[in-house]
Amino acid sequence: MLTVKEATPESFDGVDVALISASSEVSLALAPEAVKRGVLVIDDGSAYRMEPSVPLIVPEVNGEDVEWQSGIISIPNCTTTPLVMALAALRQRAKISSVTVSTYQSVTGTGAAARAELLAQSRDMLNGQELSPPTQYPHRIAFNLLPQVDDFVDDDYTKEELKMLNESRKILGDPGLRLAATCVRVPVEISHCESVSVEFDRPMSVDVAREALAEFPGIMLMDRPGESVYPMPSNSADEDEVMVGRVRRDLAHENGIILWLAADNLRKGAALNALQIMDECVKRDCVRPRVAAAV
Repeated sequence: MLTVKEATPESFDGVDVALISASSEVSLALAPEAVKRGVLVIDDGSAYRMEPSVPLIVPEVNGEDVEWQSGIISIPNCTTTPLVMALAALRQRAKISSVTVSTYQSVTGTGAAARAELLAQSRDMLNGQELSPPTQYPHRIAFNLLPQVDDFVDDDYTKEELKMLNESRKILGDPGLRLAATCVRVPVEISHCESVSVEFDRPMSVDVAREALAEFPGIMLMDRPGESVYPMPSNSADEDEVMVGRVRRDLAHENGIILWLAADNLRKGAALNALQIMDECVKRDCVRPRVAAAV
């Protein structure tokens, strides 16, 4: 039986590593208390992502950055993680000039209540019943697409779209990266998909791009379009890898490559990434040993 208790500052006494997956308010309140007690905090919220003193980690991309942490490590947004893995693979072969990405994000990115609402709306619509007013999104999500993920802010971009820009720049160590995102919520339970157009400073062949992606840790190349083999929510859910396919020339840009990716937002987009960060910290001796535990 798993015992669940309310987290308090004292909960961290004797703890080596704390994984926090809660609201920003909770993270801001509890993470400093954990650090005071010598605990390494891996935070899955947005509270610390853009703090200059907090590394933002995807282990396959910038795992070495855990070494300069001062007690808190942040996990990227669930759409950023698979994107930067693909970009990190490709930039090994040519410098990236710009990125344009459109996302197709499942409802579990919002939470369990959004999943329940999708299922309830779908059931009611299929049974010809009147729908209750939506509570999780501005409009119904069943049999619909919403070109809004989070609130609108500067220049009519959403917070989610700006997260992808700013987090990608930080993780890749490229503050001048040109990236524009359009984030869309779709009526799917699990897995986010992304259509990604990457422009380079010189031409890159499709074969070179495929090779770079196939060799990158954590990426599974699933690219046999003639056999209708490509990433989808249905084959990426419950999987650990970021799946990439539909790799092809960008006919609108001489030095461009277009690809399609899918990843389980609950695994690599969140929980798996947290565990991999913890493993990286252990391998790099970033977890403070507890003398008392050995007595």
